[in-house]
Formats: sequence, structure tokens, C-alpha cells
Amino acid sequence: MTKRLADQPDSDRYMHNERRRRARPSLASAIGEVVKMNFIQNFCTTLEPMLRKVVHQEVENGLRRRLLLPSYYATSNSMCMKELEPSTMQLKFRKNPTLPVFTGTKILDEDGNPLEIYLFDVIKNQECTIPCALKLQIVVVDGDFPLADNKIWTGDEFEKNIVKERRGKRPLLAGDLSVTMRDGVVFIGDIELTDNSSWIRSRKFRIAARVVQGATPGLVVREAMTEAFVVKDHRGELYKKHHPPMLEDEVWRLEKIGKDGAFHKKLAANDIKNVQDFLKLSVVSETKLRKILGLGMSDKMWDTTINHARKCVLQNKLYISRGPNHTIYLNPVCQVVKVVINGESFSGNNLSTVNKAYIQKFVVEAFRNWNSLEVIEGLENETLLLTQGDMADQYSSNNPRSCELALVSDQDHVGVVGSSYYYAPGEAYNFSESSPEDQLAAKYGFIK
Repeated sequence: MTKRLADQPDSDRYMHNERRRRARPSLASAIGEVVKMNFIQNFCTTLEPMLRKVVHQEVENGLRRRLLLPSYYATSNSMCMKELEPSTMQLKFRKNPTLPVFTGTKILDEDGNPLEIYLFDVIKNQECTIPCALKLQIVVVDGDFPLADNKIWTGDEFEKNIVKERRGKRPLLAGDLSVTMRDGVVFIGDIELTDNSSWIRSRKFRIAARVVQGATPGLVVREAMTEAFVVKDHRGELYKKHHPPMLEDEVWRLEKIGKDGAFHKKLAANDIKNVQDFLKLSVVSETKLRKILGLGMSDKMWDTTINHARKCVLQNKLYISRGPNHTIYLNPVCQVVKVVINGESFSGNNLSTVNKAYIQKFVVEAFRNWNSLEVIEGLENETLLLTQGDMADQYSSNNPRSCELALVSDQDHVGVVGSSYYYAPGEAYNFSESSPEDQLAAKYGFIK
């Protein structure tokens, strides 16, 4: 123990020298410190002008958004601000998109054309142009913006309501998202939405267009926005309604008629398979068609369905029905285009001079034998004689020359002829002592 205590001062001396040796920096560490300091100094020197530029741009953009129409001019040593008059210009969409909109489908306007944007002068209430080109950006905004149809909003409000894609998803809007407006008009090319709108609170999107920031210093143009619309998944396109419908479209493509629904099944059971079948029966016997659909289709629903059907694009065809002394030309939905009776032709305005009850009898016959009619190309551009729409129920199937209830008109007067009247053109009839109904029937060529 005595020897160990005697050796302890040497041990302390050794530890002290070791600390001094470690505290003394080596040549390598000194060089490293010098290099590190030089790097930091050079980095700061390079970064400083970049930061100044970014800060300058952000301040300028922030002030531009806050003020209505300021203009900034920078010099080498200072920045001068000049406040201009408020802008009266606004971007507008010519028409809204065709509905419904599905993901992955090209967005077109209501007429099936590319979306068109034009420049509008709010004060003069008219379209306008500017001498320079405008670079526009196409974006998606929330369907709830602006609130309560507010037509005034700030740039910050617009920016906050731009809808971005969901995490892990593709960009929400794809296609030609940057366009250049010249002479106050520009068309948007192929654009499509990649996601449905069910995941945001409003459940709706708007397509919007804005001038690219910084592209036109000193100029502020208010953004354009379409009406809000729902975006459905492309899988729902299999069940979508067609606008306008086509004659050969299945009947469930019409509004208020769901695929494999009650109305669809009722129509199919009565051999009404497509839009053309639906329209033909609506022309010949609207009453019968309403009876087939049943009480489940209200008047409001019927108006929606029939108005949608009547927007159908007619084919360029004529259907010809021939008889012993007549030839009748019908369009694809059983409306009369031209009539030839005993060699005399009636078309256009002349059709109004023909006995409509007489003509409609032939329309019903043609409707019942539609598949056997002669078909030719070339729909004549004539005024159509619209049939009454209830004539199929007015003629007996056993005797097509008889009618149980014939609707005839005398200028502004409309009379109903009851019992059983038969059409006999050119046949003399003495109605001096007959009833008013007999007289009216005889006037239009009907006798008992």
C-alpha cells in the first residue's frame, strides 16, 4: 500500500500531460476548420442575392394581391411603386361543361366543343381585347367557391380554394393546362379530371382559368369559373344518360328511366326498346305511353323524360307508307313530312289544309306496320305536321277505316265526334236535320 501511494504522483503527472496533448489541435483538424469556414463564407455570399431576389418577388406578389391594381418598377438601387386604376377585365367561359362529367373523359362544353374562354369588360358589359397575349393557367376550384354567388373575390381567396389531388393520387387535372389568349379569345384543348368529387365537402368542382402570375406585370384580370358540377367515376359512364340522345340508344338512356328499373321493364314488356320506339309511340299515342309507364311517373318526371327524348338527333331518313290513293312520308319518329293524295302533293305549310283526322288514320296504319315501310335517305327540310298523339287509340284494329273517337278541329273550335263514324271522302251527306256533331263530322268527310 505504501508503494502504491508513492507511485500516485507519477500517475497524476501522466494524466495531466495526456490532457494537454489532446487539447492541442492537430494540423489536420486545423486545416479542416479553415476549409469549413471558407465554405460557409462562400455559401453565404452566394445565397444572399438569391434570398434577396426571392424575398423581393414574394413581397411584390403579396402587395399585388392585396392592392387592386398596383404596379411595381424596380431600379438598381430602389423599388418604386405606382398604383393604377382598378381593373375592369374578367375572364369568362363561353359555355358550361357537358354534364355529367366522368373521370378520364375529355371535358367539352354543352355543344360538344372545346371549352372557350373570352375576355370581358365589366364596366362596358361587352367582350374586349388587349394588345398583348395573356398566359392562362387552368385549375380546379371547390364547388362552394365563391359563397352565395359572390362575384367579387381576392387573389388569396381564389388561391385558397384551388383543389389539389389527394395524397398518393395523380394530379387532379390533366391535359393542356397552360394556354395563351390572343385577341381576347382562347380554346382549351384536351383536359380531363382524374378523380371524382365525392371526397370534398361540396361534392362538386369548378373548372377555372387565371392569368399566370408575373406574366403581365401591372395587369390584374379576374379569374373565370364554370358552374359547379359533380364528377363521377368513369365506371358510372356505363349507366350515364346521353345528351342529346340518339335514336338507337336504349330507352333507359333517357332521364328518369333507370337501367333495369321499373319503367325500363314496363317499356321492354311492351316492345319499346330504344329512344326511337319511345318517341314514335309518344307521337302516335301519348296516352298509351303514359299508361304503360303507370302512376309511378309523375307529370314532372314525364316532362323531364319527354323533353330529353325530343332533343334526339333525327337521322336523315324518310319512311314511306303507300295506299290505293295516297302516299305518306314520315320522319324517323312518325311525324308527317309530306303527303300525296290522288296525285296532289301536300308539304310544309300546305299540310295544314289537309284533313288531319284523315291523315292521322294513315299515320296509325304506318306505325303498326313500321318494319315493312320503305326507307329512303334524305330527310326533306319541310315543316312537320305533328300528329295528335292519341290516334292509335282512336282507330279500331279490326277496321282501320273506323274510329271510335275522332278528334277534329274547325279553326279555333275543337269538337269530339262520338259513336262510329267512317271516312268517305267526296261522298255527299245531307246534314240539314242532323245534330251538331253529325254536321261537324260531315264537314271533315266522316259519315255514320
